[in-house]
Amino acid sequence: MQHKHKTGHPENQSGANLRLVAWEITRNCNLSCIHCRASATQGPYSGELDTETALRLIDQIADVGSPIVILTGGEPLLRSDIFEIASYGTKKGLRMVMAPNGTLITGAFAKKMIESGIKRISISLDGADKKSHDSFRGVEGAFAGALNGIKFAKEVGLEFQINTTITQKNLAQIPAIQDLAVELGAVAHHIFLLVPTGRGKYIADQEISSEEYERTLHWFYDQKKKTSLQLKATCAPHYYRILRQRAKEEGRKITFKTDGLDAVTRGCLGGTGFCFISHTGIVQPCGFLDLDCGDVTRTSFASIWNSSPIFLSLRDFDNLKGKCGKCEYKKVCGGCRARAYEATGDFLAEEPLCNYIPAAC
Repeated sequence: MQHKHKTGHPENQSGANLRLVAWEITRNCNLSCIHCRASATQGPYSGELDTETALRLIDQIADVGSPIVILTGGEPLLRSDIFEIASYGTKKGLRMVMAPNGTLITGAFAKKMIESGIKRISISLDGADKKSHDSFRGVEGAFAGALNGIKFAKEVGLEFQINTTITQKNLAQIPAIQDLAVELGAVAHHIFLLVPTGRGKYIADQEISSEEYERTLHWFYDQKKKTSLQLKATCAPHYYRILRQRAKEEGRKITFKTDGLDAVTRGCLGGTGFCFISHTGIVQPCGFLDLDCGDVTRTSFASIWNSSPIFLSLRDFDNLKGKCGKCEYKKVCGGCRARAYEATGDFLAEEPLCNYIPAAC
């Protein structure tokens, strides 16, 4: 199952360094979250990759580069071979992480995560209390289950981060959720701005406004000086513009020492440094941008990553349209391509949830 290349990793041939792969290892889930990209529910779902195909895919990912591989879902712990897959990825030199919802984590599962080489798990808290989180997650007891899962992770010394999807419903609770993350002992807090896909389309009216979006990201920037948590804004590419605007106001340069990974990454990574693989093996720029870039059961992952016309189009920032195409921050922001696609049907159109006016406009 090895695939050798004569001159290093092939991502260098396409000019795109593969940094992150989110793999929907299963769409089966025990929750019914109101914002779910996949509209996931209790399966089973047909066409999911079997163990042999999954391990072969790990081989192909490792041939392309050494990305972080996020085992996500659905609920990844509902796959009986999840730890075999995680162990195999670890042995191939990949940094394997997992995104469970926390409710199914037991002491035994937490121990198996450590043994299989899982370096970190992310658990979503979309409310600071039982009522708000359970309402968001669609199942009573989800909040208690998530906290219980975190307890088991802490007992075995497994790093965990808190993820929060921001909507009108929980916008006012974000500071309290971040305080809770600190209290629980999380290493990081990642905020996600709602992208109205899947079940998220039905709560599109809960999407925050562009003004609220901007204020939230400025608040998030200010937290960097106030918390020991690693902070990351996801599906919020404007943050990388705000980071540079604020640094300029403060008369400082952005460096890895002061800004961490934010200094060396950009906003929308879809198709440039990141891709998503569905439960059936379809590769997409991201989980929210439902564009078929190739099928790993028919074409090698390397070929898809290096040659997909959609990926190649996304890697040329001069292809961006509207004010995104004219923006002086397009190389560090790029706008959310999934929001653009949902709003217009064109993944290269301008980001619909941005109120910044570029200098060239």
